[in-house]
Amino acid sequence: MSEFAVWTRLDRPGRDAALLKAHAGGWLLRGAAAFEHELGSAVVAYQVQVDARLETTRGALSGFLGEASVRHEILRDRDGWRLNGARVDGLERLVDLDYGFTPATNILQLMRMALPLGGKAELPVAWFDLDCAALTELPQIYERRGDASYWYEAPTVPYQALLEIAPNGFVQSYPGLWRLVG
Repeated sequence: MSEFAVWTRLDRPGRDAALLKAHAGGWLLRGAAAFEHELGSAVVAYQVQVDARLETTRGALSGFLGEASVRHEILRDRDGWRLNGARVDGLERLVDLDYGFTPATNILQLMRMALPLGGKAELPVAWFDLDCAALTELPQIYERRGDASYWYEAPTVPYQALLEIAPNGFVQSYPGLWRLVG
């Protein structure tokens, strides 16, 4: 099984495309985002690998942001998270990786949570911020409002909106930021 999605960025010129497929007893999410950024044009290829429990085991990014090259490897094991080989303290209890520049990574969190209608969950994630190339904790709250909608809050960013989910599980509408086009 595999699922594919393409988004257009709403707040500035940009596109993103992602493919989710079964891989090694878990899932592999691969994609590429191209968008305008304050530092210039950005193109980032990305991956997130999760195990059978849908918990992140690995992430990778490569490309460019303005004039700078981007290349990062993120690993998660029983001891916690590592960014480019360096341990990142304080994130040990987190199991989800979220890339701040793409709507694609939400599918993995939604699959793992499998919230019932009306269900609500706090789901902090290890958030990779492309701007500062850092891995930090991002508090998130999801509340399932309908068969294909979730109220979403990330209070420290700050962002909140009603996310619409496409039949394939990817976010269809990320108000003000992204819209699924294919």
